[in-house]
Amino acid sequence: MQSELPRSRAGALSSPIARRGFLAQLAGAGMSLSYSASRLLAEPKDPEKSAVELITPAAARAIERGLNSLSTRQDEDGSFRSGGYSRNVAICALAGMAFMSGGNTPGRGPYGRNVDRCIDFILANTQESGFINVPNASSHGPMYGHGFATLFLAECYGMTMRADIREKLAKAVQLIVNTQNEEGGWRYQPVRRDADISVTICQVMALRAARNGGLFVPRETIDRCTEYVKRSQNADGGFMYMLQGGGGLSAFPRSAAGVVALYSAGIYEGPEIKKGLEYLVGYMPQLHEFNRESHYFYGHYYAVQAMWHAGGEFWPKWYPAIRDALVTRQAEDGSWNDSICLEYGTSMACIILQMPNNYLPIFQR
Repeated sequence: MQSELPRSRAGALSSPIARRGFLAQLAGAGMSLSYSASRLLAEPKDPEKSAVELITPAAARAIERGLNSLSTRQDEDGSFRSGGYSRNVAICALAGMAFMSGGNTPGRGPYGRNVDRCIDFILANTQESGFINVPNASSHGPMYGHGFATLFLAECYGMTMRADIREKLAKAVQLIVNTQNEEGGWRYQPVRRDADISVTICQVMALRAARNGGLFVPRETIDRCTEYVKRSQNADGGFMYMLQGGGGLSAFPRSAAGVVALYSAGIYEGPEIKKGLEYLVGYMPQLHEFNRESHYFYGHYYAVQAMWHAGGEFWPKWYPAIRDALVTRQAEDGSWNDSICLEYGTSMACIILQMPNNYLPIFQR
């Protein structure tokens, strides 16, 4: 797994144009670039132009209303308190990423203060072991929260290079490395027992983001995870939930997660990617089928990433479809509801709608 950018400059290059210009300078000076950096230079279509074309005025209004709604629901300590997931670190992390996907960074932008509050809450709830969790606010799978929170901290560290973030991020990363099971994956609890594809993708994205930020991630950890994900793919191109104990059939949400897990592990092409994308296109978003699948926001959070990375014919068809579906389903107060909680649905919808911005390093091509 290679870093997207030289570590010392990653946090400063907040726009796609700035990143591309810096990489061009390195190439002109005869410095070697990573594969991912070379892809960024070679990208024929400017992501910022893509955002202008794809984020329609209606989508832009929906995003602003969504972010504003999210900001009004945040407590002073950075947490969100809606429903059964009150004070959950995953909700806080996803909300922070929603704000950052609009170009807000810690302390900067209209929602920079909200990002700061998210950082404060997650740092305050990082235990000495590195486990990011609020015990009384846990869902049935606290490693989901740990993975999303670690990913968020990694993105924030890349933008700020703050020592306090790095210290706790390093512990969080080490906990992920230490709890990988024999199959190569992770599950609900921070122990080396069973594994499923859904929790595993949260951890591999967190590791990728941390590696991009300059933290050490063992190559063996990624290799074992990659093999686990590949073994989880079914003949139809979709992904099973678990290798052992049931859940062997393919389903859209976990299949979208499986494809992104491969991309996050540095696999950008090959039979697994091809089959996975072909499976996903059978679930093209529809305006009036909002609840066709359970875990709607979870599935489309990963599916839009998969299509963004795939580019080509996939992205220009998929994004307008999910964009229009989300815009039509936004509530009057600017939120999107989900069975988990309102803040979760709103955060996920805002991240999906803002994917063409190409701001967050973990989502960049």
